Amino acid sequence: MLKTMLIAADPGRVRLRSASRAVLGVGLAVAVCALTGFSLAAVIVAGLAALLALFTVTDATVRAQFRTTALLPVAGFPVLALAAPLHDHPLARDLVFLAVAASTVYVRRWGPRGHALGVFAFMTFFVAQFLRTTPGQLPELFSAVLLALLASSTVRFGLWCFERNLPAAVPPALPQGSGLARTTTRQAVQVGVAAAFALGAGQLLSQDRWYWAVGAAWWIFVNTSARGETLLRGFRRVLGTVVGVLVGLVVALPVNGALAPTAALVAVCVFGIFYTAPVSYSWMMLAVTLMVSLLYGVVGTLEPSLLLLRFAETGVGATGAVLAVVFVLPVTTHATTHAWIERAVHSVHRCTTEAARRLAGDASADPAPLAAELETVLGRARLSLAPLLHPLNPMRARKARARHILALLDDCAREVRGLAAVAADPQASHDARLTAACDRVEAAVHALVRPGARPAADAAAAQREVSPHHHPGAEAALRHLRGLERLLTDLAAPLHTSPRAPQVGS
Repeated sequence: MLKTMLIAADPGRVRLRSASRAVLGVGLAVAVCALTGFSLAAVIVAGLAALLALFTVTDATVRAQFRTTALLPVAGFPVLALAAPLHDHPLARDLVFLAVAASTVYVRRWGPRGHALGVFAFMTFFVAQFLRTTPGQLPELFSAVLLALLASSTVRFGLWCFERNLPAAVPPALPQGSGLARTTTRQAVQVGVAAAFALGAGQLLSQDRWYWAVGAAWWIFVNTSARGETLLRGFRRVLGTVVGVLVGLVVALPVNGALAPTAALVAVCVFGIFYTAPVSYSWMMLAVTLMVSLLYGVVGTLEPSLLLLRFAETGVGATGAVLAVVFVLPVTTHATTHAWIERAVHSVHRCTTEAARRLAGDASADPAPLAAELETVLGRARLSLAPLLHPLNPMRARKARARHILALLDDCAREVRGLAAVAADPQASHDARLTAACDRVEAAVHALVRPGARPAADAAAAQREVSPHHHPGAEAALRHLRGLERLLTDLAAPLHTSPRAPQVGS
């Protein structure tokens, strides 16, 4: 785990800036609410609201992020009001919690905004169980959440809005069908089943902390879309929790709620959550578990048995997630990875076409944003391939195939970046060979996504190969285009053979 975090690239220091801003935003929200005179429970809720607003709101533009943040109370306040009076009605509480868990996954079909609002609504019900919120506390909690969102938004959209200079980091969603063909619908059903299992088994372990099992099951499904991804995420969650419990025994117990060291350590945990989340779910869970241990110290209930119970409840939640994802409307890893790989290939084609237009003299064409989008699509493809590449995966043929595909896609991205850089050179000029090379790339894309089809551009491409106009920019562009053609041709072998077939050289 440590090696993964230390060697992971951080282009533009985005992770570092995001983590630092989170500490500032959450710290400001907590400080303002504490100085305003809110109760400890309200301050904890305020800190959580600020953290979730900074962590889950990932819309492609700053304006969309602002709108989603403004809608968080609309999603969270009704859920909090619904949860507050149900503590003495366990059957109704449990049924409502299961409905909230499933519906907050269902709304992910509406993209990043639906995802953020769903997370906020679920965690609102969760924190109501953690603090045993009563109806009389609701006005104070609502005020604290609004103040926290205002404070964290002041940091995010005012003092430190570095996203204005960044390309969109959210890859386009995969095409969805209707009904049970939709991944979000299937996952909503899976989460309902997993949460029901976790709720029942969690209550056998503890009548007071059962909600940890439901929370673990629910969070395992976040940012996953296939069986393999969910199984791997469950393993990483348990691993991170185990290590976090051990660290909590060493760090949180001696601190035991002392204000100054607890505040400093919670700030470190917030930084760790944001800095490690993009590269290591296990490290993120370690930071979350330690932060929770410190908060239990603040409320005066921290003891070794509680940390061990958290591990047991996490195991129960992970078990429920595994059972649901394997036996209830499973979404196969192969289908999902193939869809993301195909999306990456189309992104390569779009970048190539835009670069060709720019090289042909179209000043309005700009391949740079499309190259950035390709990077995000490849990141999502890597996530879908991660279960196949895991050291514990016993299927050597599938692992070798996934590694081969990922290496070819990475090479494609490198060629696209080079092509975009050449196209940005104002001295690069049109060359008839560029159009022909782009046509051959298009033919290679068609051969990948529609095997057997032969685009009409092939014959025209052969004709346009004549009468070249030699230019240094054109020569460099041609090298990248020929590299792309070769790589896309090489991708045909692993993509069009059985996932279980032995790979050459494996």
